[in-house]
Amino acid sequence: MSDIKNIRDQFLSKLKNELSLDEINSIKTELFGKNGQISSLFKTVGSIPESDRKTFAADLNKIKDELQSLISEKIKEIETKEVNQKLEKEKVDITLPERPFVRGKIHPVSQTIDEISSIFSEIGFSVEEGPDVENEYNNFTALNTPDNHPARDMHDTFYLDENKEVLLRTHTSPVQIRTMLKDKPPFKIIAPGRTYRSDSDQTHAPMFHQVEGLHIDKDINMGHLKGCLNYFIKEFFEVEKIKMRFRPSHFPFTEPSAEVDIGYEIRDGKIVIGEGDQWLEILGCGMVHPNVLKNVKVDPAKYQGYAFGIGIDRLAMLKYGINDLRAFFDCDYRWLNHFGFDPLDVPTNYRGLSR
Repeated sequence: MSDIKNIRDQFLSKLKNELSLDEINSIKTELFGKNGQISSLFKTVGSIPESDRKTFAADLNKIKDELQSLISEKIKEIETKEVNQKLEKEKVDITLPERPFVRGKIHPVSQTIDEISSIFSEIGFSVEEGPDVENEYNNFTALNTPDNHPARDMHDTFYLDENKEVLLRTHTSPVQIRTMLKDKPPFKIIAPGRTYRSDSDQTHAPMFHQVEGLHIDKDINMGHLKGCLNYFIKEFFEVEKIKMRFRPSHFPFTEPSAEVDIGYEIRDGKIVIGEGDQWLEILGCGMVHPNVLKNVKVDPAKYQGYAFGIGIDRLAMLKYGINDLRAFFDCDYRWLNHFGFDPLDVPTNYRGLSR
């Protein structure tokens, strides 16, 4: 017992002094480290006569708890003191004059989304949003995508669980499913947002931006789709005339399906959108497949509609002369300062989107 008392008195005396965090940790090691004094005494409990063992162990535990508690209090006291000193040094004097700052710029992708929203709002479309983390049903099954479709393969899709039931959405089309499930027709929406696919090069990124368009109502046909896209392309590229063609294609969620090309020409080394003699693919579209309508409890005999998907990053690249998609995500302020937009330059149709 005298050894235990001596250790207690010795270290209580030490802990009363003004100590640094390193010094306290050193004391903690002396007491409770692998070969510390308290640790060593615990190793001798088995050799104590049985009649004294219980008392010895109880006294040792009591002193151990006392010293550990005191050490914890000292550490907390020091840490609190350090935080207070740091706060004291870093506090801001609000009476000082403001520091000069450089005004930030709006990213071209954000500007393009605002431009797209402004154009479609003029013809009655509302903006809907959905989560980036989606379930397999909304992303594939409800959109009439069969189980063996290559789009489901892990080379294209980022799955978040072993059962492939949760994923990062590969397009913004799940938003149309969510919208139609929660409401009743007619629907006239666009859904801009981030999408994810396992692909990366000069014109593809693992994370990119897409806008989905959907119009469901009675007596909707391909003519309505063509008129809508013709209006959008002219307004977005701010040209009076546009040459546009539909090429037959295939998407599981539309029938018939089409790729849309627009005319362009190269002038002074730049792409000029309009009525040139060359063609540029710009989006995919089609009439909503009857199976998709059935999956969201909409009667395809009564309602029809069209849908389209447009790559927002690609539109921004075409309109603003950006030749590398990867630059969008490099976080280079010099690039943003060159291609970015004034925060007060809110896109509006009546005065020109980018003027």
